[in-house]
Amino acid sequence: MSQIETFEAMLSRGQDSEMLRYTLGNAYYKEKRYTEAAEHLKKAVEMKPDYSTAWKVLGRVLADAGQFDSALQAFDAGLGAAKANGDKQVEKEITVFRKRAVKQMDANGR
Repeated sequence: MSQIETFEAMLSRGQDSEMLRYTLGNAYYKEKRYTEAAEHLKKAVEMKPDYSTAWKVLGRVLADAGQFDSALQAFDAGLGAAKANGDKQVEKEITVFRKRAVKQMDANGR
């Protein structure tokens, strides 16, 4: 059974949590399955709006999927959460990924 299958089985048994959704979203992201990744990461931040790491990965997923406006919104929400939580490392990482997304937008003429 793959990691994704294991996590999906847990979810189907009702073991839903923001950590499970984050882990599942991250697993889908690693396989470049952006739609599924975004779905689970959005659920994670819905369940725990101050989950800065989930916001960071959601922003990366959306940027890699070419959804730059949504990616910037996710990064901005993540920055707010990271600052509120004192997550300095996540704040730095989000800042870097946000700058990359802006560069990609500019390169694509947006």
